[in-house]
Amino acid sequence: MNIIVAVDNHWAIGCKNSLLVRIPADHKNFRQETTGKVVVLGRKTLETFPQGMPLKNRTNIIMSTNPDYHVKDAIVVHSKEELLEKLKEYPSEDVYIIGGESVYRMMLPYCDVAHVTKIGHTYEADAYFPNLDESDEWEITADSDEQTYFDLTYEFVRYERKR
Repeated sequence: MNIIVAVDNHWAIGCKNSLLVRIPADHKNFRQETTGKVVVLGRKTLETFPQGMPLKNRTNIIMSTNPDYHVKDAIVVHSKEELLEKLKEYPSEDVYIIGGESVYRMMLPYCDVAHVTKIGHTYEADAYFPNLDESDEWEITADSDEQTYFDLTYEFVRYERKR
């Protein structure tokens, strides 16, 4: 299973239910990685999307503890156990965990690959991703050259769980 995330210098991912910054190349990378695949996200993350609608050309699986929560053109699950059972229907390499913080933390132990956009800036934030650089379980297996978007630097880093 994959996890895909953009983080700042302190592994922050969001503030007040919003992304820290929008970088077009990061969005393009996200689209290329996840189109035609399965994306797993929480209800609050879905609500940040345009019109709160699921992502096109993907199988969207939404986590919500509300048993009455339904989303057109998406699968809604209500527990980690229900999610893990549902994910057995798909090839593991086609599943991408896309947020937010609680879904990332819950599903990170099940992922073998992390696609991390590292942004060279520190933002005000209230949501964080676990720092994979401080973990003995993960290693960097690929990274891009440093890129810039206006005054921001960023790079795409691939982490893989050590076997």
